[in-house]
Amino acid sequence: MQTRPLGDTGIHVSRLCLGTMTFGEQNTEAEAHEQLDRAVAFGINFIDTAEMYPVPPKADTQGRTESYIGSWLRRRQCRDDVIIATKATGPGLEHIRGGPRLTRDHLHQAIDGSLSRLQTDYIDLYQLHWPDRHTNFFGQLGYTPDDDEDATALEETLSALKELVDAGKVRAIGLSNDTPWGVMQCLRLAETMDVPRVASIQNPYNLLNRSFEVGLAEIAHRECVGLLAYSPLAFGVLSGKYLDGARPPKGRLTLFERFKRYTSEAAEQATRAYVKIARQHGLDPAQMALAYVNSRPFLTSNIIGATTMEQLETNLASEGLRLDQEVIDAIENVHKRLPNPCP
Repeated sequence: MQTRPLGDTGIHVSRLCLGTMTFGEQNTEAEAHEQLDRAVAFGINFIDTAEMYPVPPKADTQGRTESYIGSWLRRRQCRDDVIIATKATGPGLEHIRGGPRLTRDHLHQAIDGSLSRLQTDYIDLYQLHWPDRHTNFFGQLGYTPDDDEDATALEETLSALKELVDAGKVRAIGLSNDTPWGVMQCLRLAETMDVPRVASIQNPYNLLNRSFEVGLAEIAHRECVGLLAYSPLAFGVLSGKYLDGARPPKGRLTLFERFKRYTSEAAEQATRAYVKIARQHGLDPAQMALAYVNSRPFLTSNIIGATTMEQLETNLASEGLRLDQEVIDAIENVHKRLPNPCP
């Protein structure tokens, strides 16, 4: 398993990261522990979660994912062998902290809740799940200013994160679902305020959504704020299992109507083209899609997720897959013809 530096923190993370947002909804605690055991045995040292997980977010399940990881850490006694990343929820989910914000008080509440559920004294990478300010994320397009915006100042958020680092509760900080402006503003404030420098940005990146390349990839490269790629299979769409309207019984798109980001007609057309490339070259479509993400120079880690052990094994196998130039060229030709159908 390759490892890559997490910004300039001195921490090295595996190129594949185990995503856990299904733990507590689609996966039981026993299944979660089985996945964690297999991932670590394979060489993964990086585990990503969030205080709001599992997904879809609900009041009666909130925090269950972190609790499952915590019970695994207690059983395995392997805390120092793994890198744990979690996230503080941004505005919008009223069942968390009575309406979460990225203020000083809220961040102190959030970290203490996560530490308790994870049964640990520290978080290796603490991320802001989405911005407190009005901006574009989760596929939103067409930015319009909000003159009445009630956003927590980044200065307050970063100062609070510094307190968590100084207290030994957090080793490094990161962003998620953020924009080029957000990353550069955080970097500027790190220089002027003596607050921690963001080490990573966790945004969507896959063959149907390469919008990260437009503005953030250069920042990732030049500023050493690498991508933690989530949804590398576009909710499983790039496996091809949903083509022609198919809805496998336990598939995420079958179970949860809310997941529509990668189900447009344009997405179907592009997915069909990518699956065709894979099959023409004797490749598993999911592994090809993951291997492409793995190969990106601005990537720090690729967050894979699975609901079955069979899916997990398929995803793990992508680590050893190197795409030849003919496959890469075919992928790029599709991208030129059908660019970013699901931004």
